Amino acid sequence: MDKKIVYEFCRAINDHNIDKIYALMAEDHKFIDAIGNEVSGKDKMKAGWSGYFQWFPDYKIEITDFFSNGNTLAAFGFASGTFKGIKTDKNENYWRLPASWKTLLSNNKIKLWQVYVDTKVPFDIISRNK
Repeated sequence: MDKKIVYEFCRAINDHNIDKIYALMAEDHKFIDAIGNEVSGKDKMKAGWSGYFQWFPDYKIEITDFFSNGNTLAAFGFASGTFKGIKTDKNENYWRLPASWKTLLSNNKIKLWQVYVDTKVPFDIISRNK
């Protein structure tokens, strides 16, 4: 498993470089969020990333560990962001949570990107700011 591709994908996410994210996704790319919603196809996910970066303009992934088994790689670390970049004295719109990602590579592209994180805090922040 070539971790470099996953690192590149994470770097593109952290840079909010949608064109690079798009270039690293396989044509039959599948995204699965933390509650099991699936999005298939890199064109749909290009729009999905764009929308997510509008919600969390400082969204960031921090990878601390990798484990691989064939073409499947598991990454562990943290995800963080501030809802719509709205800063407050108490930083109540910011979250940083332990997270993990399951990745499947195919022909040096990201075929699967599955997120595991407790989404309660970010969803509570979104709801509070509506």
